[in-house]
Amino acid sequence: MRAVVTGGAGFIGSHLSLSLAKEHEVIVIDDLSAGRMENLSGASVKLHIGSVLDPDLLSRAFAGADMVFHLAAVASVTQSIADPVGTSWVNAMGTLNVLEAARAAGAKRVIFSSSTAVYGNGIDQLKSEDMQPEPMSPYAVSKLAGEGYVLAYNRLYGMENSALRYFNVYGPGQDPSSEYAAVVPKFITAALRNRTPVIYGDGEQTRDFVYVEDVVAANLLAARWKAPGLYNVASGISTSINELLRIVENVTGRALSPLRQPARPGDVRHSAANISKILRMGWEPEVSLERGLQKTAEQLAQDYTNS
Repeated sequence: MRAVVTGGAGFIGSHLSLSLAKEHEVIVIDDLSAGRMENLSGASVKLHIGSVLDPDLLSRAFAGADMVFHLAAVASVTQSIADPVGTSWVNAMGTLNVLEAARAAGAKRVIFSSSTAVYGNGIDQLKSEDMQPEPMSPYAVSKLAGEGYVLAYNRLYGMENSALRYFNVYGPGQDPSSEYAAVVPKFITAALRNRTPVIYGDGEQTRDFVYVEDVVAANLLAARWKAPGLYNVASGISTSINELLRIVENVTGRALSPLRQPARPGDVRHSAANISKILRMGWEPEVSLERGLQKTAEQLAQDYTNS
């Protein structure tokens, strides 16, 4: 079978592409703004360098596709606040372009990578798919728009698309040097290189961390299941940023004294998922936070040694 992965050279996308390449023909589309070609080294994939804003490229790349995994996006809340228009074009219009290209190619299933950000600061800390979204940033709004398109194509065109709302994905291959790097690689890198990590706000804000290989497994399952729709992909466990720092200290054996800075605009205060819906589909997270952080730290330590 032929699988297309947009954003397939990025952090999550490359893990997915490498897994798919074990059994399928894989076509990757990535503009390399965040992804890296070396993420795909050793894998038998065909890479198209370009944007999901290029319908002609999508039309060529999607030819003969059986399934499409759409991960290409501007993935930073901070960047979306600085450039809301550019973010909307990539995340909303890009998703529409992907859906049209998939429909034209006869691919019945698009698995869309959405985000916990669509929930915002709802009253209920435990986020479930039937909650009213309250997006707090242009990024969150653009992801919600993408979900709307994905599910509308199911109703209008008989497709079997799913939108997966990722919570805080982490794991090996996450770039700690990016301006918009996630908290896990930043904390681990600070520990390994004797640097001072930064905590925004009081550190009691909570997140639901899910290991990247568990996210890959959710995508692969979504390509096969018989109930397309909207699903949370998370651990179902709430962890504060302060507690995350303590676990990183334990995993790396390094004490950390963080620099405290003001909370960032657009940041959600609490985030934890109700994962009962996806559990019923046969998926469950398999990697604990401590084990996942250990594996991530081992990879970052190796990269540090080789650099």
